[in-house]
Amino acid sequence: MTELILSLEGTEYAPLVASCLAILAAILHASLSALQKGRHDPWLARGAIDFSYFMIALPLALFVLPWPEPELWPLFIGVFVIHTGYKLLQAMAFVRGNYTVVYPVIRGSGPIFAILAAYLVFDERFTHTQWIGVGVLLGGIFGLALYNFKYLEKTRDTLPLALFLAVCTGVFVALYTAYDAWAIRIAQNPISFVVWFFVVDGIALPPFVLRRYLKMANRPALAPLMLKGAFGGVIAFMSFGSIMLATRLDKVGEAAILRETSTVFAALIGWYFLKEPVGPFRSALMAVIALGAVIVEFGA
Repeated sequence: MTELILSLEGTEYAPLVASCLAILAAILHASLSALQKGRHDPWLARGAIDFSYFMIALPLALFVLPWPEPELWPLFIGVFVIHTGYKLLQAMAFVRGNYTVVYPVIRGSGPIFAILAAYLVFDERFTHTQWIGVGVLLGGIFGLALYNFKYLEKTRDTLPLALFLAVCTGVFVALYTAYDAWAIRIAQNPISFVVWFFVVDGIALPPFVLRRYLKMANRPALAPLMLKGAFGGVIAFMSFGSIMLATRLDKVGEAAILRETSTVFAALIGWYFLKEPVGPFRSALMAVIALGAVIVEFGA
């Protein structure tokens, strides 16, 4: 796998592979967020997911793949801090707000900051056509959030705080997108970096969540929760791994934009699994989001 990624770098196929990886990350990330927002407490779900991908990554990191170069170890401290902040903020937003309102705001605010970070860190620039695509995509994302808010029946009292937390989460999305892209480009073995990323990232939340679980008066059954965690751990591994590899192969800003088509998949998941209505107007907004992503991709 490592040889394949390295062989694609700088070739004419790299942008296409990066685009496919970013869209795959979008589908998987929407699924992961829906799992976190499902019937279990978001904190418990996130802790189970983190524990699962930690357990998946640890034996691979210790016994299968080469260890990271010494200069990468300080970078993993940044990974730990940034991703822990992101997960804490997202969980707090999900506790206080409706999934189909909060999630589009997180994913819509993320690309704004990600494009800025890509410009400052990697000197990436969008064409005029791509900026039009960004505007179309963000218009669809925030339009979806506003439409969902208009017809919201629950959590209205806590929604202002949820939206503030969602924007803060979007800042951390941009931060980890740029930081991870920078770090994985330094790594000689990108697959080793991804695996060690999950070892480091999976340390923080499980002890905190276990303590929360033990203090609960009515604890949910552990088996279904851990099953969800195992399923989510595999999805998270593939989702974050895909977007990190995409940012190594092609432009960070474009990969970040394509990943935000996750809002479309989130709306579909919210409709089908969480029984949150979609309707023709919301379907049209999802089409606008997809159109924006297409314009960005082909406007380069």
